[in-house]
Amino acid sequence: MSQAIWIQALKTVPQIDKTSWDSLNILTKWLVASRFSVTIMSFTSAIIGILLALSTASVDLILAALCIIGLVLAHATNNLLNDYTDSARGVDKGNYFRTQYGTHVLESGLLTKSQLMKYIVATGGLAIICGASIIYLRGIEVLWLMLAGAFFVLFYTWPLKKLALGEVSVLVVWGPLMVGGAYYVSSGQWSNAAMLIGTLYALAPTAVIFGKHIDKIEMDRSKGIYSLPVLLGASNSRKAVQVMLLSQYVLAAYIYVNGYIGFSILILLFTLPTLIQTLKVFNKERPTEMPQGFRKEVWPLWFAPNAFQYTRRFSLLFLLMLILENIISAIGV
Repeated sequence: MSQAIWIQALKTVPQIDKTSWDSLNILTKWLVASRFSVTIMSFTSAIIGILLALSTASVDLILAALCIIGLVLAHATNNLLNDYTDSARGVDKGNYFRTQYGTHVLESGLLTKSQLMKYIVATGGLAIICGASIIYLRGIEVLWLMLAGAFFVLFYTWPLKKLALGEVSVLVVWGPLMVGGAYYVSSGQWSNAAMLIGTLYALAPTAVIFGKHIDKIEMDRSKGIYSLPVLLGASNSRKAVQVMLLSQYVLAAYIYVNGYIGFSILILLFTLPTLIQTLKVFNKERPTEMPQGFRKEVWPLWFAPNAFQYTRRFSLLFLLMLILENIISAIGV
């Protein structure tokens, strides 16, 4: 049982009852509680920054590893803190989307607030140790990157998300901050090109969070959470996601023309079939009932999982593009 749930927790946010929970080991419980599967976005941003550094500069592998681990742990800390804060403020009470598409350890009675706080302190503490080690090895300049990251970890759930700044935060964090930061930590050099390329990638995760907030727009409005979709309305928000996704290819063309990435960027064109399918989804209103054949474990989310499917494919091709770019650079083509 524990092994099966451990594997599920790496791929999705599994639904766990109290009996199953009590049979799990502490690591599996942490994977479920921290919604570890979604930290793949932070892992990807860190890898992007490191791969970019590899193609243009020398990379310290120890610092690169510390950066990856630290960013993933920081993301997990944010997830734990998000559930703690939203539960304490009553946002996740009742028939709320968060409790429907995955286990919420507080709302499901799997952990007490005190126990969840221990998870937060332990996870955040490990992230801080990684950050402190990086500062010691790379220099005090990294502190500003850490402080910026800590700001978003601590204040994303409240007040940023409540004040229509959550979506912008995702774009900044998973793009310029993480990718540019990983580039600097691993190489010791700052790169504006890395920040720009990071922004290109981050538009995809931002579309996922936008889709999630469109899915629960009425629920958020009723609870006084003014996300951008709440302010823009469902129709305008769906159009905004379409613009975001299309702008990735405009930005990719700009990056190629300016010589930041070579012809390997053409790999991203293989995302076009999934892009077209995703644009069609965002062309229509959210279905009132779960469509036949749709994944029951993620419903009632609709736009978010569709955007995530695109993001997952885009991310894989994006990493493949950077690997190819490094190979081309290594052989001097």
